[in-house]
Amino acid sequence: MTVTMADINNGYEQKFQMDRHHKEIDLINRDPKQVNEDVVKVDFEDVIAEPDGTHSLDGVWKASYTTFTVSKYWCYRILSAILGIPMALLWGFLFACLSFCHIWAVVPCIKSCMIESQCFSRIYSLAIHIFCDPLFEALGKIFSSVRVVLQKDV
Repeated sequence: MTVTMADINNGYEQKFQMDRHHKEIDLINRDPKQVNEDVVKVDFEDVIAEPDGTHSLDGVWKASYTTFTVSKYWCYRILSAILGIPMALLWGFLFACLSFCHIWAVVPCIKSCMIESQCFSRIYSLAIHIFCDPLFEALGKIFSSVRVVLQKDV
């Protein structure tokens, strides 16, 4: 059995197409493009801070820290478990609709307008050269002999 270059390329294309839809997910780094780097990265110290001279009891401060951190962690986990998949479905549907509209409506409409506007721009350019150029050329020749002298009286 001989393997040709076409067989190798075909296998590569099939693997590429499959990988595009079945991408490996990184469970460690879940924000590789830093989309939410500064937006939702909120820790206890970012929200609650006591300046010098105004301190609560140490036990209250530690309990507040633990309560904030644990409640934020579990609330996010519960909300993402309940609403994560429906929201992913909603956002996937929305971006699919936006892509569809952009590909099948917006870009063809813009291309059509650009093609039609080229025709009008040529007609407009021709009209300017026919009517305005001679007018402004004549006005330039009329006013070319005008001399302006600025004299300061003392």
